[in-house]
Amino acid sequence: MPGYKDLITENPSETAIRSYLVQGDQVSVTLRIPNALRDAAKEEAALRGMSFSAFVRTCMIEELAKKGR
Repeated sequence: MPGYKDLITENPSETAIRSYLVQGDQVSVTLRIPNALRDAAKEEAALRGMSFSAFVRTCMIEELAKKGR
């Protein structure tokens, strides 16, 4: 399976990038961020009706999918 770097060099559509980013097994990640950032993100996630983890994944996908534009 090609990696993300290989994928974006092929000039894929945003849909293709998003599909690539959401496939595969889930893994645990430890992320060290300031309390204020975590608290603000948790509040924003709650306002959107999603979990903190879903909010972080969504933000990452949005940023990485920009490469296809």
